[in-house]
Amino acid sequence: MNILDKAEKMYKKKGVRNAVTCAAVIVSALLQSFVIQTFIRPAELLSGGFTGIAILVDMAASKFGMSFPTSLGMLVFNLPVAALCSRSISKRFTAFSLLQVCTSSIFLQIFHFSPLFDDVVLNVVFGGFLLGISIVVALKGNASTGGTDFIALYVSNKTGRSIWGEVFVGNCVLFCIFGMAFGWLNAAYSILFQFISTKTISTFHHRYDRVTLQVTTLKGDEIMKEYVSAFRHGISALDAIGGYSRKKMFVLHTVISSYELDDVIRLMREVDPHVIINVFKTDQFFGSFYRAPMD
Repeated sequence: MNILDKAEKMYKKKGVRNAVTCAAVIVSALLQSFVIQTFIRPAELLSGGFTGIAILVDMAASKFGMSFPTSLGMLVFNLPVAALCSRSISKRFTAFSLLQVCTSSIFLQIFHFSPLFDDVVLNVVFGGFLLGISIVVALKGNASTGGTDFIALYVSNKTGRSIWGEVFVGNCVLFCIFGMAFGWLNAAYSILFQFISTKTISTFHHRYDRVTLQVTTLKGDEIMKEYVSAFRHGISALDAIGGYSRKKMFVLHTVISSYELDDVIRLMREVDPHVIINVFKTDQFFGSFYRAPMD
């Protein structure tokens, strides 16, 4: 058993999985609070989602001599949405996502990071990228940063497609309100900030991408048996003749989620070390398709 197999076996243990998720949540929360204090506040930007709403309410309250801390707003706005979405998204996922929100709120209170740049463009570029990475870290650890992440993942879990583009459009509406109240220049920079963050997420998070596998093997029956028992996807087989060997073989065809790809390839190669697997990106798919629930 190699190192990757040992690591995979360890990860299947509940305690290890919870520890990994906790670590991802803490790193994500720390990075998010760093971005807010180092890039967003000094450049007077607005992030998207419920964090952005919390920042906007705090800025509006300060205009009237009042205070509504961003850390408090993040908690207040996230709790109702978490309760609504928890039925479609697993309770474990929701709990760790709320832990991320709570940890971010605490970090905003206890840590004080200094600005790195005086240039607004640098704050936009680096801040947008790092905020996207903070969300990706949480998602990779089977959690999220709450807010619109809950909504995006709720819809994605129902429809099987990513809606980060729609989330960006929704955030632009928030930025328009921000522009009317605090100036259009900062709103324009905030839209660019959010665009970079959204592109970072869609680049590194591919849970709902699908891929098609074309598999050529001499052990078609054996591979199909193991595959069907391990994964809840259909698979079809065609008889074929090897052009060079003239041996009878099988061409298998199946569609899977991209996050399952490594596991499927590992299983097929265990059954047939000489299997040939060609992977195609699937842009459109029509028909029933099993999506494993978040855990």
